[in-house]
Amino acid sequence: MARLAGTGGWVALCCGALTLAIWLRAAAAGCQHRQSPKCCNGRDNACGDATGRRAPCYCDTYCGNAADCCEDYDVVCQISAIDCTVGHWGSWTECSSWCGVGSRERVRLVTIPPRNGGAPCPNLKQRRGCFEHHPDRCHSVKEVAKILPDSYKRNFKDPWKRPHMMAKEQRPSYCAYFRMKAVSSSCHLGLWTSYLLKEKYLCVECQGEAMGTRDRCEGDGQEGTRTFWMVASHPRCHGSWVRELLHRNCQCSLPSLIFV
Repeated sequence: MARLAGTGGWVALCCGALTLAIWLRAAAAGCQHRQSPKCCNGRDNACGDATGRRAPCYCDTYCGNAADCCEDYDVVCQISAIDCTVGHWGSWTECSSWCGVGSRERVRLVTIPPRNGGAPCPNLKQRRGCFEHHPDRCHSVKEVAKILPDSYKRNFKDPWKRPHMMAKEQRPSYCAYFRMKAVSSSCHLGLWTSYLLKEKYLCVECQGEAMGTRDRCEGDGQEGTRTFWMVASHPRCHGSWVRELLHRNCQCSLPSLIFV
């Protein structure tokens, strides 16, 4: 029989063997035939197996996103997609502005993060507009602070202030800490004003000599609200800032600024 088959028979036999081998290779491909670990977390290009076709298949959790999982992935790995779950919305925050247009925010937390290609989380923050007007606060917000460097401390006679500066009683200073939000280009032309930079954190001291009748310096602003300032000796140098802290009975460490 072998001889009757001749060369053609051997070719047919070899082709049949090759087809069988390819079929067996395809049947054997998959997660169940991998050595430990059969399945992998995350994205791992080495966590796969040949399919017997042109492209390999994979047994990592990322294969669900890439749509290239092995056919037995769900059965062997027993991993199902878990969608993101979030909690209830929290309360709205106070309006960001005491005077005029501002915004409120609310957030919600993730209770179950997405896994195995599950649906991603929805928005976790919402914002909406608001309008507030507090007369007592709006007055100070509209003030423009006049500032000078700390080199004028304790011995500066301020020509912009009223006769109350001549009072003999010494009132304790307080420190206001600001975050710069805007600085005019003219500030970069001065010697000391060149260090007034956007997002710079600085201390401005309100000395007793500069306080008004309400024991405060004009233009010290409101916490968390943008207010405006200008350099008393260089009016073209001006900008805005946000007060972050205020400490009573305090003197700023050098270098710093003073209200005038």
